[in-house]
Amino acid sequence: MILKSLDPRVTRLSIELSPDESSVAKDGLDQFETYEAFVQSKEGKPFEHAGPVHAPNEEMAFLFAKEQYSRRGMFCNAICVIKTENIKVSEYTDNGQDIYNLVTDHPSGNENESFEIFHLMKRGKQHKHEGSVLAKDFDDAMAMAKKEFQSDKPVFNVWIVKSAHIMASEDEDKDIWDTLKEKQYREATDYKAADKIKAFKENQA
Repeated sequence: MILKSLDPRVTRLSIELSPDESSVAKDGLDQFETYEAFVQSKEGKPFEHAGPVHAPNEEMAFLFAKEQYSRRGMFCNAICVIKTENIKVSEYTDNGQDIYNLVTDHPSGNENESFEIFHLMKRGKQHKHEGSVLAKDFDDAMAMAKKEFQSDKPVFNVWIVKSAHIMASEDEDKDIWDTLKEKQYREATDYKAADKIKAFKENQA
């Protein structure tokens, strides 16, 4: 078997491959799956999309999201991750047009499953959690979201995900964002730079 290359100069050399080399199968790509991370900055605030992470599974995605999007001093109250392929994305609108005005279906009344609704209210911003609806499928959830959440403020895009597909931190996990009592020096508030500068200037006067 002749070695074939994208470089014609190599191909013209007519290099013979050994049987062992010609029979080696190439492995497929092993890129990790993509997950979307959402952060709740304070209790009572809606979850807001923070960005994507690549991870081999949901648990590792949660850990990567915690390290990447929630750090001490960022007032993180909770975090959740969703596999990107599990998010149903609506069309995007422009010029102040509300995406819900394009929805012509009516809710079926079939409340088989819970769905979470995320709104994009302004270009360049992030999607924020608007609320939950009960519906039979994604299209029905979109119709139900129109009924429940449409207002005088236009929504440019909607993300819909089944509630069961979300991995979120629990209330008992809140201490993972706290600084250990014996390591208070890690808090920026413990560095009173202004006081030290003032004292230094007084000593130099």
